[in-house]
Amino acid sequence: MPGTGPARVSAAGWGWRYAGRRLPATRDVTFEIAPGERVLLLGASGAGKSTLMAGLAGVLGDADEGERTGALLVDGEPPETRRGRTGLVLQDPDAGLVLSKVGDDIAFGCENLGVPAAEIPARVAEAMEAVGLDVPTDRATKALSGGQKQRLALAGVLAMRPGLLLLDEPTANLDPEGVAEVRASVERIVDGTGSTLVVVEHRTEIWADLMTRVIVLAADGGLLADGPPDEVFARHGDALAAAGVWVPGREIELPALPLASPGDDPVLAARGLAVSRDGRTPVQTGLEVRIPSGAATTITGPNGAGKSTLALTLAGLIPELEGEVVSAPDLAGRSGRRPAKWTSRELLTRIGTVFQEPEHQFLARTLREELAIGPRALGWPAPRIAEVVDGLLERLHLDHLAEANPFTLSGGQKRRLSVATVLAASPRVIVLDEPTFGQDRRGWIEVVALMQEEIARGGSVVAVTHDAGVLRHLGGHRIALSERSGR
Repeated sequence: MPGTGPARVSAAGWGWRYAGRRLPATRDVTFEIAPGERVLLLGASGAGKSTLMAGLAGVLGDADEGERTGALLVDGEPPETRRGRTGLVLQDPDAGLVLSKVGDDIAFGCENLGVPAAEIPARVAEAMEAVGLDVPTDRATKALSGGQKQRLALAGVLAMRPGLLLLDEPTANLDPEGVAEVRASVERIVDGTGSTLVVVEHRTEIWADLMTRVIVLAADGGLLADGPPDEVFARHGDALAAAGVWVPGREIELPALPLASPGDDPVLAARGLAVSRDGRTPVQTGLEVRIPSGAATTITGPNGAGKSTLALTLAGLIPELEGEVVSAPDLAGRSGRRPAKWTSRELLTRIGTVFQEPEHQFLARTLREELAIGPRALGWPAPRIAEVVDGLLERLHLDHLAEANPFTLSGGQKRRLSVATVLAASPRVIVLDEPTFGQDRRGWIEVVALMQEEIARGGSVVAVTHDAGVLRHLGGHRIALSERSGR
């Protein structure tokens, strides 16, 4: 088993360039993190935060994967030789799933570290309680919601009791209660173990008072700021906000749209609706849904309540278990008014969907080609396609990556691209699952502003979200799901 106690971390002119990428993911990073320090690692989307975390965990790969410069060390050794000392929770919780059952997946890391078998069940139970994962240990991991998978990933790392705990957007897919639980559980763990903690998180206000230090990566290399949280935010607040960093207490300069009623002429409606992930087991029943035209509808509720399932059902991508989703007559396709019966081409111009996992909708080799797929399928002329694609790339700060492969982007950049691919085809209704996940301040403002513009032009927006800012700035009609079936 690896050594115990908090880990020491150092970087000296460190950088990494992924193979085939024109620009380095990060470069010229230098710092020292003492054992037991608690560091909030910030920076604009694409500044290299996740890359640095992967480097500290020793999972970046060899020369075939990319080119490194400088030195990055954990306890004075290359991270690849100290993997048992670090625990990394990835930005994408699906990427951390290993085994098919919850208990086995949490135990996996402990087993690989040689923890005595008799001790592992207690560690698993302790970790599940710490993160609020209230499911049986034999529950299938594939049956968990996105937020539950996030808790599972964190539990697996906490059970290992690492000397260096690395959390990359650990609360990104969690409901407010889950955010509070995870924040409290991490505090209990580091208080109890003294582990060195590094957290990448755009929700700075959640973590700032737990941290002893803030390190901000600059988009063009090096550090933008480094010091105690209060000092960094007070001294560098303007520069950080301009760079895209979320500064606690800074207001968003966007209008807050008013709340609205469903209206008498909804664009989508359902009565007695039951929705299911697997086509057999309902996650919600008896739903009465009316999606107003030319307004926002936000879907809220705790993790596992069926928000994503409802959204995909409204979008025509999952068939109803009971009841029927029907569209307004002027939105109907050749197959009728039920979206679940429409062809993919009919959906393209009528209901566009942004999935919770951005990678699930990428098809092309470059961002430019990805954004052109929908408009080309609609037969638009080349000049119109170029105008739309270039405009979206610039608005969402992706123009410098136009020829990059979509799968090489950061998490926040992937989310913006997934939103842009749907907007490019100008559908009447847009369904978005966690549209602001992983966004820095600038990206968040542009994504929300684009949704407001869609509403202003008469479009309908349906957004699954835990983000209080999205609720405030989109206004509109709200559907609040509970853990019980029904509204």
